[in-house]
Amino acid sequence: MDPMPPATDVTALLARARAGDDAVMGVVYSAVYDELKRAARAQLRRGQEAFQTTALVNEAYLKLAGGADLKAVDRSHLLALSARAMRQVLVDDARARKADKRGGGVQALTLGAVQGAEAAAAVEVLALDDLLEALHKLDARAAQIVELRYFGGYEEAEIGEMLGISERTVRRDWRKARAFLLAEQQA
Repeated sequence: MDPMPPATDVTALLARARAGDDAVMGVVYSAVYDELKRAARAQLRRGQEAFQTTALVNEAYLKLAGGADLKAVDRSHLLALSARAMRQVLVDDARARKADKRGGGVQALTLGAVQGAEAAAAVEVLALDDLLEALHKLDARAAQIVELRYFGGYEEAEIGEMLGISERTVRRDWRKARAFLLAEQQA
């Protein structure tokens, strides 16, 4: 297996993709594939049995590649967009299963899987999506941190690097976001 290209190579490849070189997207995808699989594995450990790791990564890629022009400017931005795409894939799947006339149930995710508290209440994927939309209106960065941490499976240091903020700021925003989500969930 080839070593992962440095971030600058991904940045250059993304610039070519934005300039209209459609063939380069496969190379970009390959460069971040292992990181996307790691994020998907973290997400799937939270009970999303409807997907396998590779399927979630591929669905997220199709969502990114099939949508409007790719706007990612560097590796971190691409990984953040990928976390959002994974969230959308899981939300779409939950909506489809909820609408299933044969009674397909919605899998529950727990905030406790991320925050480490065993007593945390279960939150359905759709409810979490709604809560994240409400949080985004109040604090877009805090909502992005939740998305990266929960749907992307990234650690505080990785999120800080992606967003260009300190690890301390990530922890502060995470605590604030978690408090908001739990309060809204109980309301």
